[in-house]
Amino acid sequence: MANITRWNPVNELDDLMNRYNRLLGLGRGGEREGKDLFSRSDWAPAVDIKETAEAFNIEAELPGMSKDDVKVTVEDGVLSIRGERKQEEETDDKKHHRIERFYGSFLRRFTLPENVDENSIQARFKDGVLSLTLTKAEPAEPKAIEVDVQ
Repeated sequence: MANITRWNPVNELDDLMNRYNRLLGLGRGGEREGKDLFSRSDWAPAVDIKETAEAFNIEAELPGMSKDDVKVTVEDGVLSIRGERKQEEETDDKKHHRIERFYGSFLRRFTLPENVDENSIQARFKDGVLSLTLTKAEPAEPKAIEVDVQ
């Protein structure tokens, strides 16, 4: 019986880009001119979103970053998490042999449900994890308007 493998076009594109880079003598970390020919400059941190009766909780993994590297904003019902993870500079006493982690800027956006109180969002940053608590608001009661028929 043959094994069934799920096709993932993103993996194939990434493999194709790596082949071009190797063909041109560029490594994954871009040893030759500082950058790969086809490299991802942006990355997206992994995020978990959980819901309780009182709030939504968002946790973003940001290893190697500090709270000063991250900015959280809310505008027009959209929560944005942005930041930048800077790459360590190579020095005479230290040479990089392999770089597999992603560096550069990132931006994650989430449309907030209508039952979130945008003014009560709390943020904590500990051990490379950004934790956001979005308190739920009481749903607005629909207002009935009586119409007189004449």
